[in-house]
Amino acid sequence: MAQASAPPFPEEGAISLKDAAYRAIKHKIITCAFKPGEFINEMHVSALLGIGRTPVHQAIDRLMLEGMVSIRPRKGIFVNAVSFEEIMEIVDVRLLNETYCARRAAELADSSNIAHLTDILARAEQWLPARNIEQLMLLDSEFHTALSRAARNDVLSDVIIKLNDRSLRFWFLSLVQPGQNEAVQRQHQNILDAIKNRNADEAEAAMRAHIEHFRRNLMQQSMPPR
Repeated sequence: MAQASAPPFPEEGAISLKDAAYRAIKHKIITCAFKPGEFINEMHVSALLGIGRTPVHQAIDRLMLEGMVSIRPRKGIFVNAVSFEEIMEIVDVRLLNETYCARRAAELADSSNIAHLTDILARAEQWLPARNIEQLMLLDSEFHTALSRAARNDVLSDVIIKLNDRSLRFWFLSLVQPGQNEAVQRQHQNILDAIKNRNADEAEAAMRAHIEHFRRNLMQQSMPPR
């Protein structure tokens, strides 16, 4: 069985308290531990994380700029909801950017990029039997981030990372559905196989199929019961 993974959104080296608070609060929003519309009390969050009020306040300011929280006058800080219309717009933009990214990765990825992508899928495979949605969601995000960097375009990578950040709560909810974890793993493997084979057309098509699958799953979840 897989060992417990590193904290969310890991990077090498020590991080500041401000960054630690940002990552921890963002993780709780993404995994719906802090639910859409929920009031956030800075003092409570500070005690919960064991981090001082100042870094927590700075982290919340950053999350406000990213659209994850908002400050309502005389009411306080609240987790922003993400509308179905907005996520559908994000999917449309992802289709434009990530299919191009997959094509570039098939053409430009080096051995270290491919090794990193392979390692991510191997770790995801270990988590599948446990159905650990949180870990699988984080690995899903890591796969798309690593793929964006393999495309050798920093501007494109930055756009994709921001789009994925805005999608993560929906990824988390999507992966709860039966069979979704296995489907995503197969789709990621198809993308990686095309990149390994240096087949840009197949990589683009595999990424398009992956994102369209995500769209269909969200649409099915949004349909009212009959």
